[in-house]
Amino acid sequence: MKSSTFTFTDQDGIEIFVYKFEPDIEPKAVVQITHGLAEHAKRYTRVAEYLCKEGYVCYANDARGHGRTAGDLTEATLAGNAGVLGPNGWKGVVNDIHELSMIIKKEQSNLPLFLIGHSWGAMLSQDYIQEWGSEINGCILSGTNGKIRALVIKAGKVIIKGEIKKRGLTEPSQKMHDMNFKSNNHDWKKDEGATGFEWLSRDKEEVQKYIDDPWCGFVSPANLWLEFIYGMEKLYDSKNEQRVPKDLPIYFISGSLCPIGNKTKWVKAMINRFIKYGIEDVTYKFYEDARHEIFNEINREEVFKDVINWLDSHL
Repeated sequence: MKSSTFTFTDQDGIEIFVYKFEPDIEPKAVVQITHGLAEHAKRYTRVAEYLCKEGYVCYANDARGHGRTAGDLTEATLAGNAGVLGPNGWKGVVNDIHELSMIIKKEQSNLPLFLIGHSWGAMLSQDYIQEWGSEINGCILSGTNGKIRALVIKAGKVIIKGEIKKRGLTEPSQKMHDMNFKSNNHDWKKDEGATGFEWLSRDKEEVQKYIDDPWCGFVSPANLWLEFIYGMEKLYDSKNEQRVPKDLPIYFISGSLCPIGNKTKWVKAMINRFIKYGIEDVTYKFYEDARHEIFNEINREEVFKDVINWLDSHL
């Protein structure tokens, strides 16, 4: 595998950092990876390694306010940068994913393009396929939420706007961080030596890597959460969901204990909606007892094999 990095300047003038991984064998398709909230694309190197072994070229950008788009992966560059999405907020982040797709299409003009999004990245990918789903060959949604309750949107806006008034646009909001993440660990809070991050994976070594990484699990400004709410309103409007192309293959994957999708309940509801809307190729797999980060789970080999089988079957 050959790995390299590059940057591009997006339509709002922000320099976006990209990792590129190329296989040693003849490439058969491209996979574009979109990471989750408060993490970064370098964490997907192992995913890229597996895909490259099977002939897939991989690209993964650090979103605005994340990773090397925002800082240098050291604690020293967190302040004033981490979680700051900049002009156009959520929509700007989605636009960046599409801008990278256009770069990929120029570089790899003869190869099919697939999109993989995890968690926040899956939600961003859901927005993407509402806008540009006809431009890709398939989409894998890992660890998405599947819905957001109307009460959360209504109450959330009031609370978040109060926090922005109090703290401004770039100061981290511990209040919003706790409101959005603390309950995720509810099922594991009594575990011996609980860290608060057991909800991510059963693999303690992987969880510790996350804890030790200053650019993982960082506290974002309240404005990121306001943009998140706006994104959820757009995503889960049924008129917008019905804009997803009917012939776009979509594969949902989640851990059965993932709190983000309410232990698959909300994800199943979304799958049923997509089927109802007439999307022709909707499949899914839920991994028994797995938690949120299935690419970092103890059964990740199984997950990688399933992803590759799905991709191979859609070439």
